[in-house]
Amino acid sequence: MTVDQRASAPPALPAPLTWLDANARARREAGLRRSVRPRPAVDSQVRLDLAGNDYLGLSRHPAVIEAGVAALRTWGAGSTGSRLVTGSTELHAELEDALAAHTGFAAGLVFASGYAANLGVVTALVRAGDLVVSDERNHASIVDACRLSRAEVAIVPHLDLAAVDEALAYRSYRRALVVTDSVFSADGDLAPLAGLHAVARRHGAVLLVDEAHALGVVGPGGRGAAAAAGLAGEPDVIATVTLSKSLGSQGGAVLGPVEVRDHLIDTARTFIFDTGLAPAAAGAALGALRLLVADPGLAASSRARARELALLAGAPEPAAAVVSVVLGAPERAVAAAATCREHGVAVGCFRPPTVPPGTSRLRLSARADLTDGDVALFATALAAAGGGAAGASGTGGTGGPGAARA
Repeated sequence: MTVDQRASAPPALPAPLTWLDANARARREAGLRRSVRPRPAVDSQVRLDLAGNDYLGLSRHPAVIEAGVAALRTWGAGSTGSRLVTGSTELHAELEDALAAHTGFAAGLVFASGYAANLGVVTALVRAGDLVVSDERNHASIVDACRLSRAEVAIVPHLDLAAVDEALAYRSYRRALVVTDSVFSADGDLAPLAGLHAVARRHGAVLLVDEAHALGVVGPGGRGAAAAAGLAGEPDVIATVTLSKSLGSQGGAVLGPVEVRDHLIDTARTFIFDTGLAPAAAGAALGALRLLVADPGLAASSRARARELALLAGAPEPAAAVVSVVLGAPERAVAAAATCREHGVAVGCFRPPTVPPGTSRLRLSARADLTDGDVALFATALAAAGGGAAGASGTGGTGGPGAARA
């Protein structure tokens, strides 16, 4: 290379991912840096887990484990393909029938995760030219589904029936879908499902309810919030559920009319192009569901323990098993969670963008199998962490304010 060629060479460009360092530094300074901490099989430091979503305490139940092991032995480690190819077993069909029967819907379709179920059903039901009306605190999977659907998305204030009515009344659309969590995962509050359904039906819209945090906890026998509101089985109501919370396993499902199930099999991309749920997960979920059906008091036990935890923490009375203890600044929530852990109690720590700024919190998951000793241990840990809520009501929500904006 000549001197002239060196002089005219373009300046060296920075490495294309250097911006990641600056972003990580900004998150660290704001108290928002996260890390993945592998959980050992036996954690000598944690005596009480209030962080996971094992609302009925079934994830380690011997019958649930044995059901998963039996499925593993019978069907192998993986489903081996898409459910339209080799990934659908008799076990999947049995689980779908059992879920539909328990919740009161006509049919069910199992997906590899609850996230995939939400993505699949929303994008299969609406597209460009349609309207989705979504609560501002809906789960991230609903937010992403709204974006991917290419439909117009109206984000309405939390639990605001009048805003839903207005969105449906004053917008032009071909088809409309009203979508909401039944129990909101960060706050633990309950959507007004009967009112939402009345508004949706008046405008010819379909109501889609994410029952992730309600199945197994809300309603008689843990049948879910839609069943409790008398909506299960209605022709214009669809529900999604996860198998990873009250049922202690993994996976998700869509529940609704038979016609909806048939349509999803033909059109839902997260069903058609994803590997089917692993047999062990399907077997374990079915085993847990059988225990729930056999002992309908499990749901009431979980709710009762949640009320005890909320009373100790000065938190709003929960509608299900989620207890939201708002502390304010992210640093305070992180420090409180660390102190609880030092005292043997694992709790969830929710910070922006999962919840809005100023509402960082401890997020507690009650379980049906908690003992009086467990509750006393939490009280000790909470006192060491500086007490309960900072006087703020649960005002956060999954995804933060406006997170569902498309």
